[in-house]
Amino acid sequence: MNIFIDKFKLNAEKEDLQTVITNIDNGVVFRGTNLWVLIFAIFVASLGLNVNSTAVIIGAMLISPLMGPIMGIGLGMGINDLSLLRKAVYNYSIATGVALTTSTVFFLISPLDDAHSEILARTAPNIYDVLIALFGGFAGILAISSKQKGNVIPGVAIATALMPPLCTAGYGIATLQFSYFFGAFYLFIINTVFIALATFIIVRLLHFPVKQLQNKKADTIAQRIIWLVVLATLLPSLYFGYDMIQQVRFTKTAGNFINNEAHFTNDYLLNKKIDAKNKKITLVFGGKEIEPEEIGQLKAALKKYDLVNTTLEVKQGFAYLSETKGIEQNDELTQLTVAIAEKERQEKILQSRIDSINNLQKLKKQVFAELKAQYPGLKNAVIQSAEVITDSAVNTATYLVLLHITPSLSRQQKIKVENWLRLRLMVNDVKLILQ
Repeated sequence: MNIFIDKFKLNAEKEDLQTVITNIDNGVVFRGTNLWVLIFAIFVASLGLNVNSTAVIIGAMLISPLMGPIMGIGLGMGINDLSLLRKAVYNYSIATGVALTTSTVFFLISPLDDAHSEILARTAPNIYDVLIALFGGFAGILAISSKQKGNVIPGVAIATALMPPLCTAGYGIATLQFSYFFGAFYLFIINTVFIALATFIIVRLLHFPVKQLQNKKADTIAQRIIWLVVLATLLPSLYFGYDMIQQVRFTKTAGNFINNEAHFTNDYLLNKKIDAKNKKITLVFGGKEIEPEEIGQLKAALKKYDLVNTTLEVKQGFAYLSETKGIEQNDELTQLTVAIAEKERQEKILQSRIDSINNLQKLKKQVFAELKAQYPGLKNAVIQSAEVITDSAVNTATYLVLLHITPSLSRQQKIKVENWLRLRLMVNDVKLILQ
């Protein structure tokens, strides 16, 4: 048991703590090369968001040096180094301001202003983003504190995604879509706070040398401020996470409702739209006119799926006018009518082929069973419809029958079986081969 527990101990691999502090301290400052690398990384990430390229965005995350000041904030809090904390916060503010400005300028001059999926993915943070940032931060600070650093830091940079939210926030400012700005910037704050918190926790657990503050009361107040910031960041994400789960559940339940209940005779479901946020289902049908009573029955079925507060809207793309109303049917078919008629025709053809194949399989099994009853020595059989190809233009349909039977049949018995197969399979020609 002790051997197993020893595998989780970090002491043997722990880097000199003073060296770790120095390395993080050096990565905090944003000037010269670091600042220009940040600007170029922002441009790369903005381009990736602009053209919806995941690979480009990942490349920008690897280039970005934003992790430095964030870990500096966590380390400064963890060891009570107020000068390091002030320096980290100052450089973090500069980096954030430069990044926002750069991304805003880019999207102001970019001819493409559509909000692609990579942008939209950064506008609705939730509790899962908190967990990603927290565990990513744990991995990052542990790697920095270990002699075996490996490639953890690039992985943390990709997982916690510091660059894309800042670029998306710049997109929101440039396009005056402030809901995008606030959602993306909140995601950036989540990543910042929980990477710093993870750093703070690991620093304390690894017993980094803590500076003793002369004012104990100030130390207590600082600790309370830390946890207040954490809670203020965490609580909204819990709400958004709960809301996301509810929307996913609604979408799944609404999908089941549509698949099981949204069927009308001589009508086709042309389109469906599930608005989980507003709890609304919109169905567009094509075919005969749907009676109000039928729509009422469909709405009543919402209760079975716990969708009582859901708005159901049924639209009809086109409708054949009822003959009972004495109105002549319109002779001009719309493109939609033709498309549906073609779809129905193809479905009938496919169903006919499936039925034919199924019936043929049943016939083969039945023929084998009947032959087995007549000739108990029958081991197996191959019964396959075929076509005899000749030089003439007309090809002849036949059945190829291969029987493995012992003892072997006499010539007279073979002729008898061939005649029986012609009658049973209802064909004029049967090629019988005995084994």
